Amino acid sequence: MKTKYKISKIELIVIVLVILLVAFGCMMVYSASSYSAEYKYHNQYFFLFKQIFGVCLGIFAMFFFAFIDYHILKKFKYWILAISIILLALVFVPGLGVQSYGANRWVNFLGISIQPSEIAKFSLIIFMSCYLSENHDKIKTFKGLLPPLCIAGLLCVLVIIEPSMSVTMCLCLVTFFMLIIGGMSKKHTLLFSGLGAFAVPTLILAEPYRLKRLFAFIDPWASPQGEGFQLIQSLYSLGNGGWFGVGLFNSRQKYLFLPFAESDFIFSIIGEEFGLFGCIVLMFVFMTLVFFLFKIGLNAKDRLGCLLSCGVALVIAVQTLLNIAVVTGSIPPTGLPLPFISSGGTSVAVFMAGIGIALSVSRNSRKR
Repeated sequence: MKTKYKISKIELIVIVLVILLVAFGCMMVYSASSYSAEYKYHNQYFFLFKQIFGVCLGIFAMFFFAFIDYHILKKFKYWILAISIILLALVFVPGLGVQSYGANRWVNFLGISIQPSEIAKFSLIIFMSCYLSENHDKIKTFKGLLPPLCIAGLLCVLVIIEPSMSVTMCLCLVTFFMLIIGGMSKKHTLLFSGLGAFAVPTLILAEPYRLKRLFAFIDPWASPQGEGFQLIQSLYSLGNGGWFGVGLFNSRQKYLFLPFAESDFIFSIIGEEFGLFGCIVLMFVFMTLVFFLFKIGLNAKDRLGCLLSCGVALVIAVQTLLNIAVVTGSIPPTGLPLPFISSGGTSVAVFMAGIGIALSVSRNSRKR
C-alpha cells in the first residue's frame, strides 16, 4: 500500500519544471508590469498579486486532478464541454462580458475575471480524448470524424467572433494533431491540411484589422506608429538583450514602450533581461516538459490516458511556439499568452490543472 502513492521520477521532474516555470513567471510578471501597474493602478504589485492568486488556484487544481482517477473525466465530459460553451457565450452578455481593446474575451463574476477561451482548450482535449479512445475504429471514416470536428468547430466559431484568431488557431492545430494521434487516415490528414491552408488567408482577409497586421508583419517600419509599433518595440527589446541580457528588472521597453509587456509579449522582456542565452534555457525547459508529458502518454495503459497526456503536451507546445513566433516576428502579430509565464490567472490555473491530469495518467498507469 505504501508504494501506491509513491511519486515516480517522471512525475517529480514534471512537478519541478512546472513550479520553476510559474515561479519564474511571477518574477517576470512583476518585472514587466511594475511600472505600468504603478502608472495605471497606483500599485506596482497589481499584476503580481493577480498572478500569485492564479498560481495558488493552479497548485490546488494540479494536485486535485493528480490524485483522482482520470477515467472519472469520461463521466463528466459533456458537463465540462457544456460549461465551456456556456462561458464562451456569456462573454457577449452585457453586464457579465468584459470588453477590452475591442474584444469580448472575459467574463466577470463577483469582481473576478475569467477567460473562457483558456478553459475551452482543455475541455476540447478532454472531450476529444474520450471520444477518440471510445471510437478508435470509426476515426478512419469521415462519419466518425464528424462529432469531434463539429465540437471543435463550435468552439472555434465562439472564439473567433470574440474575436481571437490566435486562440482559434491554437484550437484548430490541437484538434488536427489529436486526430492524427487518434488514428485519422492519411487522406483525411491531407484533406484537412489543405482546408487549413485555405482557411487561414480567408480569415485574415475577412477582417480589415487582420490584413493590416499582415502588412505590418511584412514591413513593420512602413507603419512604425501604427500596426507595426508593437512588433518593432518587441524586436528592440530582444535586440537590446544581446547574448546575456541587461539584467533582471533592468528592461527599458517595459516603461510603456512595449504594449502588453506582462502578458502576450513577456518573452520579449525575458529576452531583454536575460538575453539569447536566457531565452534558449527557457525554451529548453518547455521542450523538456513537453517531452516528459508525451512520455507519460506513451507509457499510459490505455488510449484515454495516452490521448489526455499527449493533448496537454500539444496545447503547451503549440501555444509556446505561436507565442515565441509572434514576439520574434516569425508570424503576424496576434495575442496569445506564454504558458505558465504570461500574466493571466485563468491561463496559469488551467494549464496547471492540465498538468494534474497528466500526473493522474502517470500515477494510475503505475498502479495498474
